[in-house]
This record gives sequence, C-alpha cells and structure tokens, in this order.
Amino acid sequence: MQSVLRLEDEELAGLIQAGESCRVEFKSTLSSSKKAIREAVCAFSNDLTGSGQVGIVVVGLKDDGTHSDLEVTDELLRSLTDVRNDGHIVPVPTIQVEKRLYNGKELAVVTVLPSDSPPVRCDGKILVRSGPRRSIASAQDEHILIERRRYGNRPYDISPLRGTGTVELNRRQFEDEYLPQAVDRQLLEENERSFTERLAATKMIASVDDERATVLGLLVLGVCPRDFIPGAYVQFLRIDGNELDAHIADEAEIDGTISDTLSQLEKKLRSHNRRALDFVGKDREYRAEQYPYLVLQQLVRNAVMHRSYETTNAPVRVYWFNNRIEIQNPGGPFGTVTKENFGKPGVTDYRNPNLAEAMKVLGYVQKFGAGIQIAQKRLRHAGHSEIDFTIEPSHILATVNARPSRDSQ
Repeated sequence: MQSVLRLEDEELAGLIQAGESCRVEFKSTLSSSKKAIREAVCAFSNDLTGSGQVGIVVVGLKDDGTHSDLEVTDELLRSLTDVRNDGHIVPVPTIQVEKRLYNGKELAVVTVLPSDSPPVRCDGKILVRSGPRRSIASAQDEHILIERRRYGNRPYDISPLRGTGTVELNRRQFEDEYLPQAVDRQLLEENERSFTERLAATKMIASVDDERATVLGLLVLGVCPRDFIPGAYVQFLRIDGNELDAHIADEAEIDGTISDTLSQLEKKLRSHNRRALDFVGKDREYRAEQYPYLVLQQLVRNAVMHRSYETTNAPVRVYWFNNRIEIQNPGGPFGTVTKENFGKPGVTDYRNPNLAEAMKVLGYVQKFGAGIQIAQKRLRHAGHSEIDFTIEPSHILATVNARPSRDSQ
C-alpha cells in the first residue's frame, strides 16, 4: 500500500499548488473539520470521475492554500488514521496518513485510494466530488458508480451468483430493517429510487439491469443462503470432555442470513456459558461467567465476517470443550495481514469489505480493527490467558482457554 499511495514530493507539491480540485481538499485544522474530512475521504473513495488516481486531504492549509501553522503531532496523525476504522465510512476505505513538508512547513496528508467496490457511504450518504466541490450523489452518479463496480476488479462478496434473482431476497427485511439503517433517513424520504435501484445501490444485486443476487445480498437478505453458498453456516458442538472423541452434549448446524445465524449462535453461547458459583468464606458467594461473553461474541462475529466464502464449502466451527473453546474460520490471512503481524494494533484488511459494511449497518460492528485488542484485554481482566491463535494458509483457529480454578490461583 505504501508504494501505491505515497506521492513523490514533486507530485504532492504540484497538486497543492494547483489548489482544491477533484483530487485535493484543504483543511486548516482537525478539531473543526473531522466530519468534513470523513466526507472528503468518502468522496475520494468513490472517484466519480473514474480517474483511478488517489485523492488527498491536506490538513494544515487554509482554503487559499496558505499555511495555518498547524502543529502536526503524533496524536493528530493517530486521530486522522482513526477515520478509516471508526465506522462512519463503509466499506472501510484504503488510506495512508503521513507528516509531510511543503515550503519548509509541516502538513498532515491523508491519501485516499479509489474503492474497488463503490458506492462508499459516510453516515449513510454517498458523497462524490466534482471539481473542487463535494456533494451528495445524484441518481445518475449512483448509476455510474454501480456500473464501475460491476465491471471492475470487485471483491468476491459482491459477485453475482448464477441462477439467482430478486426472488431469492427478502424484500420486507430489506425495506423495513436494512435500508433504514444503511441510508440516511432524510435521503431515504426524499429520493424516489425503485426497489431494484435500491438493491443495486446497496450491492445486494449486481446492477439495475442485472438482477442476479450478489453473495452479499444472499448472506444479508437471502431466503435460503445455503442453496447458493454451501459453506454459509456454523457448526456448533458442545463436547463433554477435552478431546473430540468425548461425548457430544449438544450440536447444531446454524444457518440463515447473517442476522439469523449470529442470533441463533449467540443464544447457544449464552445458554452454555452458565455462571459458575463459588463460595468465598462463609458469608459471601462469587459468581462469574465461565468465559467473558463479549469475547466469545466478538470472535464468532469476526469468524463470520472474515471467513472465505469463495474457495471452500467448510463452515465456521465453534467447538466448546470442558477446558477451552475453539473457533475456526475457513480462510487464512488476507491482504496486508500476515501470519507474522496478525492481531497487531493497526493491522487490518478485509476479505469481505462489503459484508463488513453490512455487519456495521446491522449493528454487529462498532469500530473496525479493534476487536482482538478489546477481547484480549477483557480476558486478562477476567483472569484468563490471552487468545491462542493458530494461523494457517487455509484457516485461522482461535482458542480461548478456561480460567484456572480459584483453588489453583
């Protein structure tokens, strides 16, 4: 990403000298402009002109291109980097944040790569840039972006599947549940898009004139997703022992839409995560869940989001033993994530960026890229060891070990 996004000093200076344009936006400070910076990143990601070139948000310059004498601190750069993962922009944009020098003074530069799966939304709005002006996309703008996605190098999660159509999608669920959360309420009330146009704009079908359901559409709205995506289910086992050959106390194949699957699976996790009871002294009892529930919730959601739906028919596996829980998802590290940097702060990539967007819309994600760190912290606080990850090219296995008994502590 570094080589793709980083502009040479001469090119950066040339863009700045030319002033604000379809590729450049100036902001004097961060404190009064973070919302506008998010919107600018969204608009550059959509790349309405189809130039294929990066856009830049330059923080530290006034509208006329003169320096605002902003101090570019590490805190400022971290705050700008957080624009990528704070959940306001979906799917997650590809950006790079740097401290750069221009005319001998420091600037913060956010470089934005055009998305390969537009349209991109910021707080439910599709934003585009025409010349130096940023605006909400018109119906024609949306059509252009959808067609570009259709013929571009799209992620698998928005690929259309043969033999499908809108009949495979639950219209009531789309219009009553998904759409009001995905699109800004005022825009939804004002625009007059047809059902097909709305499906295409949210990537549930390939395009207005190609009504085949996408992988995303079937996972989010499908009447029966497994008819077309055989691996779209979770295998749950509660094993009364520490090895696979022990007695199986409970088992289930859990499928349906993403919402149905996670709802059923999380009910299973709650039912088996009974509170342990221990007496401390004679007048006080100690109660605690066997495992921090929010950790298990985070891990199963991550598994469903990041698994490969393309190269395997294997399910996500959740095996609950007496001494541990194993959660395995098909598909190894992806993109910039490697076996060596997996789980490290700030290292994220998305095999299914549009599914991640949909899960954010549905309320299953609050902030991108922070789940593992939050889970590890909760485990330590609850007296567990950290998650043990086994990273293989074909799968990722997360093992959560039971907390040592109080007698052994």
